[in-house]
Amino acid sequence: MTYIPDYLKTYPNMNTSSPLHISLNRLYHGFRPHRHDFLEFSFVVDGIGSESINNVNHPMVPGTFTFVLPYQVHELFTEPGSTLVLYNCMFSMDLLMESGQEEGLMDLIGQNALPPFVHMSGADKDRMNFLIKDMYHEYIGQEPWRRTMLKIRLKEILACFDRYRRKHAPAPEHTQHAANPKASAAVWPIIHYIHRNYQEELALSDLASRFSLSVSRISEVIKQTTGQTFVHFLNDLRLRHACSLLVSTDMSVADIALEVGYGSYKTFSRIFRETKGVVPKDYRKMKLQQSPEDAAAR
Repeated sequence: MTYIPDYLKTYPNMNTSSPLHISLNRLYHGFRPHRHDFLEFSFVVDGIGSESINNVNHPMVPGTFTFVLPYQVHELFTEPGSTLVLYNCMFSMDLLMESGQEEGLMDLIGQNALPPFVHMSGADKDRMNFLIKDMYHEYIGQEPWRRTMLKIRLKEILACFDRYRRKHAPAPEHTQHAANPKASAAVWPIIHYIHRNYQEELALSDLASRFSLSVSRISEVIKQTTGQTFVHFLNDLRLRHACSLLVSTDMSVADIALEVGYGSYKTFSRIFRETKGVVPKDYRKMKLQQSPEDAAAR
């Protein structure tokens, strides 16, 4: 039987200057197959279950930390009679690509030779539980420096995960979680480059030249990885940035169009309206008129 997994494209707080959301969830019956264009980590605090990432299963028990890359199809299962209690954190790839940041965090995305999960125990498990619990309380609070603290916690959590994974990685024959790890690894430099340069003029021919591939081939690998055409993928990145600027700044719509990579205000306004259902000015007005509770969850 053929099925098409859900494509989740939004999460609370996504279209803001701090695109990160963390929640504590209880899964009684698992969670349906899905994929998304953002990064996600989870950490199990109670219960027993399992997770499938690109058709490869691993157990989920207290102390299991999983790092899911964009566009990977994954599904969660709860053991009958159990309740799977876990933290889930969804965040933009942009948070790993800040200027001047250690390159190691972006390397997390291309490490297809290492498993996407670890089962922590002892002091390592306790430390990770503390870090994530602290991040969650920081997220739901309104203390000064909240955004800065969330970014610091995110980096610390991912660094601790990768240290543990490198130290406790199983034998190579158990680490493949993609149908073709070499092909998958070759795609991420392309995706990374688009994320870094979507604000500039960017064409498939530019990517083909940079990565020594034909235009048709690079178009194919982008579609296979993201489920979108290059143009659709590029527009998604630009419009997400535009939504953040509309909500968090007083920049004019024309300036925002230029900032996110559109040379023409009319083109930006048309694509925004076709995608969001409203013109940029009305989107800004609608978001700013929301209640403080809604605004905090944007």
